Amino acid sequence: IADMAGSATTTEFRWKPPPQPQPPTQQQNISDSDSDSGSDSDNNHQQNRHNDLSNSIFKAYLDCHSSSSPSSLDLSKIQSFLSSSSSGAVSCLICLERIKRTDPTWSCTSSCFAVFHLFCIQNWARQCLDVHAALAVTRPSTETEPVWNCPKCRSSYLKSKIPSRYLCYCGKEEDPPADNPWILPHSCGEVCERGLSNNCGHRCLLLCHPGPCASCPKLVKSKCFCGGVEDVRRCGHKLFSCGDVCDKVLDCEIHSCREICHDGECPPCRERAVYRCCCGKVEEEKDCCERVFRCEGSCESKLNCGKHVCERGCHAGECGLCPYQGKRSCPCGKKFYQGLSCDVAAPLCGGTCDKVLGCGYHRCPERCHRGACLETCRIVVTKSCRCGGTKKQVPCRQDVVCERKCQRMRGCGKHPCRRRCCDGQCPPCSEICGKKLKCRNHKCQSPCHRGQCAPCPIMVSISCACGHTRFEVPCGTENNQRPPRCRKLCNITPLCRHGQIQKPHKCHYGACPPCRLPCDEEYPCGHKCKLRCHGPRPPPNREFILKPTKKMLNVHVESTPGSPCPRCPELVWRPCVGHHLAAERMMVCSDKTQFACDNLCGNPLPCGNHYCSFTCHPLEIKSSSLDKRSESCEKCELRCQKERSPKCQHPCPRRCHPEDCPPCKTLVKRSCHCGAMVHAFECIEYNTLSEQEQSKARSCRGPCHSVHLQRSVVVRCKCLTLKKEWLCKDVQAAHRATGSDPKDVQKNHFGVGLLPCDSNCKSKQQMAESVLQQRNVKEIEEKEEPSGKNATKRRKRRERGQDIKETSRLQKLTVAAKKVVMVVMLIAVLVAVSYYGYKGILWLSDWMNEVEEQRQKSRRYPRI
Repeated sequence: IADMAGSATTTEFRWKPPPQPQPPTQQQNISDSDSDSGSDSDNNHQQNRHNDLSNSIFKAYLDCHSSSSPSSLDLSKIQSFLSSSSSGAVSCLICLERIKRTDPTWSCTSSCFAVFHLFCIQNWARQCLDVHAALAVTRPSTETEPVWNCPKCRSSYLKSKIPSRYLCYCGKEEDPPADNPWILPHSCGEVCERGLSNNCGHRCLLLCHPGPCASCPKLVKSKCFCGGVEDVRRCGHKLFSCGDVCDKVLDCEIHSCREICHDGECPPCRERAVYRCCCGKVEEEKDCCERVFRCEGSCESKLNCGKHVCERGCHAGECGLCPYQGKRSCPCGKKFYQGLSCDVAAPLCGGTCDKVLGCGYHRCPERCHRGACLETCRIVVTKSCRCGGTKKQVPCRQDVVCERKCQRMRGCGKHPCRRRCCDGQCPPCSEICGKKLKCRNHKCQSPCHRGQCAPCPIMVSISCACGHTRFEVPCGTENNQRPPRCRKLCNITPLCRHGQIQKPHKCHYGACPPCRLPCDEEYPCGHKCKLRCHGPRPPPNREFILKPTKKMLNVHVESTPGSPCPRCPELVWRPCVGHHLAAERMMVCSDKTQFACDNLCGNPLPCGNHYCSFTCHPLEIKSSSLDKRSESCEKCELRCQKERSPKCQHPCPRRCHPEDCPPCKTLVKRSCHCGAMVHAFECIEYNTLSEQEQSKARSCRGPCHSVHLQRSVVVRCKCLTLKKEWLCKDVQAAHRATGSDPKDVQKNHFGVGLLPCDSNCKSKQQMAESVLQQRNVKEIEEKEEPSGKNATKRRKRRERGQDIKETSRLQKLTVAAKKVVMVVMLIAVLVAVSYYGYKGILWLSDWMNEVEEQRQKSRRYPRI
């Protein structure tokens, strides 16, 4: 406003929408017939922008005044209309249809901001005038010109004020353009310039708007109510209170007003004091404004005649002259007497009284008398009742009322008068209309009337889910409205694991949008779930329903539980159960099945000397909760093949074992140097001796005979195929050349292996070694194994185990064969049953059809 103090208030209140198109808001129902409808996104954008701008426009001006001041109330109404208009919620209260931008309209300028279709308000005004004319025929009206009322605020308008043209809100432009998106619908977009209501001489500086104009914002100099302070104020609120004591002289002209500076006249003086009554006989404590009062006693002062006393009550001033002095008359006033003393009563004239009685028609028939005449007239006259249907002779004082009920229709035209003996002036109908209004929610509570009922005065508030954003619409149009788009954020706490990082969304009805972030829940294997978040969801808000049913109120909606993550779908390389190199497979991480490759196990046996020869199998035994237990490596059944320490020719008699071999206790025969004597030693004892000690131990300590060195000795190859004769000394030299002592060589092996084998004797050599080894093993086993019953029992157990293995395989084969046969038989039985059952059903249906045909024939041709 041009003259408003403060640049912020001025610029905000003179606001015009920015040069951007403003299509209809999201609250407007978009139809094909609406040429000015836009997309929903544009509607939402326009409504949010309009709410922000309207709040910023009116906030500065509303802050200058209290919430109860008339100016703030008018501005709040204008703001409410602008918000509802921008949201597309403006509806005609007469037809309850939405007002479009292209519809001709009329707005009330008295006290409400209601907007109506031009055609609807014209019909409304004509109906009101017709009702007024119908009532004027039966009941004369004092009004010079008939009036019609606004459907909402009931303000009266003359017949000449019936709108005949489509004007803008301020009335300056006819047929305002509807295709201009920069101005308010049905507005010219110019300054209003209507004269303000308080006749201050200024004009409205708002843009063209509906309803009454706000108070004048001009700055003028004005004094407070008491006149003590002069200040610059808005012209619409130039009357103000300074807040000091009024201090004006009161009506008593003694005391001054002690109230705070106020509007209007000062209150009566309330100073307390003792005052006398008018006659001076009584003293009472009274307020200063009640200091002049009269007591309840009579005056009783002597009149000027000195014979009579004043019969008046307590009064101020003189009592006056005696009423019995001078010219007097008889009680009826027909005869006068002169010169009578005041203490002598006037004599009666003896004529008829002839004074008019209380009925106003007859006179008193008695003789002249003192005192009052008869109170009631007893003269019998012929009277008619009020409706004129009955005549009767009754005393004059008595009224005649008949029992006939008035059958005239009252002003409503629906209910008869039904009043006994009505005089023709039937009272207005006292019944309640009770018709259902156009809103279909309430009934008319006005007295029964003609014509259309007034629109429903109730406004329905439509709010968002959180209740922060709301607007009001007339009752009956709420079913066509949409909830307002709230700019506040949704206050429902997310329940999934992304609640802290989830993108916030705006207030809404119904369920919150699903979380679109990846789950990222970590599996026990270490991978993360890559699906979209499937965690729990909070309970949804109620749906947008203005009138929820009781059942909906009692329903307790719980949160939606989240679904667990599926099994890990990642592909990983997994080794075989034997953990062999280059035997890995690509498998799903959640698939815990194990596989065996085609390689040998190769795992070291517990003996530490050999490796498992089974095919790939689990290396460790699984838990006992599983049905199948994994295989273990084989048990080593070979003989020990370790080299003994100290080194000797005898093999270890034990089976393969991880620890060191026991000391060799085998007896070794050694001959003396001369060959005359043979000594027996334990192998461990003999081998632990040095060469000198061995030669001493072998010595027979007798005379040496060296003739045997010239003897011939048969020398053989390893397979004992070739043989030759060598001298003994040559044989001993050959044994020494091979690294063995000739003295340690046994007699049956002396000279064996010194000849090289040819091609014919290699196979024989191998066969001989195997046979020799088997013999040695059998000999050792016979030595170790106990003889008698124990040996036979162990052999029997081994034989039984082999038999059990063979029988178990046969049993498995037989059981499998039996299962196959049972399955084949079951399938055959099912096929047979289904086939013959189907045939039976067909036969049964045919039989029932034949029976039905026979029944119908018997009904058509019954026996006579």
